Amino acid sequence: MTRSRWDIFRFWAPLAATWLMMAAEGPFLAAVIARLTDPEFNLAAHGVAYAFAMLAEAPVIMIMSASTALVDDETSFRRLRRFIYALNALVTAGLLGFLIPPIYQFVMRDLIALPPDVARLTYVALWILVPWPSAIGYRRFYQGLLIRHGRTRLVAYGTLIRLTTMATTAIVLYTTVRPPGAYVGAAALACGVVAEGIGARLMARRVVTHLLSTRSATEAPSYRRILHFYYPLALTSLIGLALQPMLTFFMGRAPSPVESLAVFPVVYALSFVFRALGLSFQEAAIALAGPRMEHLTPVSRFGGVLALATSAGLAIIALTPLAHVWFQQVSGLPPELARFAILPTVLLIPLPGLSALQSLQRAILVIAKHTAPVTWATALEIGTVAVCFPLLTTVFHWPGVVSAAAAFVVGRLGAVLLLAREVGRRRQQEVIG
Repeated sequence: MTRSRWDIFRFWAPLAATWLMMAAEGPFLAAVIARLTDPEFNLAAHGVAYAFAMLAEAPVIMIMSASTALVDDETSFRRLRRFIYALNALVTAGLLGFLIPPIYQFVMRDLIALPPDVARLTYVALWILVPWPSAIGYRRFYQGLLIRHGRTRLVAYGTLIRLTTMATTAIVLYTTVRPPGAYVGAAALACGVVAEGIGARLMARRVVTHLLSTRSATEAPSYRRILHFYYPLALTSLIGLALQPMLTFFMGRAPSPVESLAVFPVVYALSFVFRALGLSFQEAAIALAGPRMEHLTPVSRFGGVLALATSAGLAIIALTPLAHVWFQQVSGLPPELARFAILPTVLLIPLPGLSALQSLQRAILVIAKHTAPVTWATALEIGTVAVCFPLLTTVFHWPGVVSAAAAFVVGRLGAVLLLAREVGRRRQQEVIG
């Protein structure tokens, strides 16, 4: 049975809605923080705290792909669940270790050279975000089970729980206690992911009951096989999510550091709204292309259309008066910061399309159980950014956020080109075989 565009859309749409709701967090929280006291310092601290929280969650974020691909009976369910519990414990311990004052001061003050006010606000925000990585790993494990069993709509419902909890927390703190904006953002994010994790477990209870009653017809994956399958994915996300802390480090030492650190989370959040549509396509492509990739052609065509549409959407905002509406009226930036945000947004226009193509490429390699190239492509992306950013600031004296946007796009393009070669080789081998 072939996959029509409508079939693909119906399966993917709830996942896209899930990612769009997650993408809405950034603009919403930035708008709240911008309307509290000291918006520049608090926006900067929120961006830095969020970047390091994302780095902490990196080892667990790909567990959704693993549970989608590997769990089909009682034994595989129990083994992968134990695996993610152990991983959650390790990443939480790592975040707590980073918050030991001498270590934190060395990284934030000596290496990144954050302004003292920003470093102080970031420290408290990161303590508030300590539950974040474990909650992410827990809920993505159960969301992967839902996706594997075709219940993508429940995943969207879980994200609605997260978004509602996040918004309620932020609004309550904004209207009552009114703490520093960086604390509001961290508390809202932490409460949201914990609520979503609880919701994902409750909504997956029927799937879990089915899995616990299913005996495997084949040998279940061993812990060694799970680790062999998963570590390239975890390393990929770890390298990829190191991008934001790395850019934070560069921006702290580039021209216009405070302005760049303040604007970066707002610009990044806007681009993420459109990138989220492509990022949500990875798990859908894994589930729909088929175990032998028999439905890859219609899935690939859908991914190509998605790539064009997402970049076009960002262009409509970045290149029209809608940019001023978004940055000033929606995000609440002062006029000077709103003007500062437009150029990096324009430079990021190709990024959503490249992200959609990358999700399709990763899905193909995950289905083929050939995940190592995903890691190499991400390493190439980070290396390219690390070279391009200082080059742009040194040669052209661009502000940090402008150099970051340009380097980000060049790095992602390099990763997509490398994966295109690997996907082509894999498809050629299958044809020959």
